[in-house]
Amino acid sequence: MERASKLFGGMQLPGGTISPEELACAVWAGAVGKRIAAHARATRLVRSHLVIEVEDQIWRTQLMSLSAQILHNLEKSLGRGAVEHLEFRVVPLRREAQRAGNPQGTLPGARARASAPNDEANGIADPVLRSIYRASRKKALA
Repeated sequence: MERASKLFGGMQLPGGTISPEELACAVWAGAVGKRIAAHARATRLVRSHLVIEVEDQIWRTQLMSLSAQILHNLEKSLGRGAVEHLEFRVVPLRREAQRAGNPQGTLPGARARASAPNDEANGIADPVLRSIYRASRKKALA
């Protein structure tokens, strides 16, 4: 059975559906695991170079030593040649913008929508597939 990301990457989908960059960034957490994904995130794909933002120099050094294994995991998910090089950049964590009168920095009602326990889309781990599912469900119910 093929991974969904590899299957979508090989399909001839209409333009603008899922870009290779979105696909590469979406499979990042699955390729490195939750712990590493909490400290490093894929931000963009330039040709076949995936740019990764890391918290500090220590994470950068550690991930550079694991780059061959990470590339192998990405190849299993995306297919050969999609990502050939990883570029690690140190970017300190940014604080999210906060709205006046809302110290948590969330929009009113956003927390309730994000944590809706009965939303079946929350069971989809891949963020790109989850958003595609929600968009198609919304379109079907309209």
